Amino acid sequence: MELPEALSDFSFVLVYLVAAALFAMGPIILAYLIAPKSFGKSRDAIYECGMPIIGSAWVQVAVIYYLFALLFLAFDVDVLFLLPVLLAYGKGYGWLDFIEITIFIGILSLVIVYAWCKGVFSWKRKQVSP
Repeated sequence: MELPEALSDFSFVLVYLVAAALFAMGPIILAYLIAPKSFGKSRDAIYECGMPIIGSAWVQVAVIYYLFALLFLAFDVDVLFLLPVLLAYGKGYGWLDFIEITIFIGILSLVIVYAWCKGVFSWKRKQVSP
């Protein structure tokens, strides 16, 4: 019995999906079968690098660190997309493309100036008492 032409084309997709499922579930099943099982009081204990826990895990972190990280992420993504935009604009209108990219970089520069004025780049360390 021979499969119809359209169904035989989809058989490659089915083989691909089965192989993907095996690659995804294979290590999980293998780890479940091989990995040692532990029971007892220490099973639910917090484990951090093999060291016993000392003190509380709740530490107050200044908001300024998050602002700095968000600025870094925003500029990282913007610079990441700047090269493909420049390559795409290289085949375009010339001066109009240059003006658009200049406006974009100008807006990014204003963000840096704003963050600088707000004090995002100056970190004040607090003395931690033991």
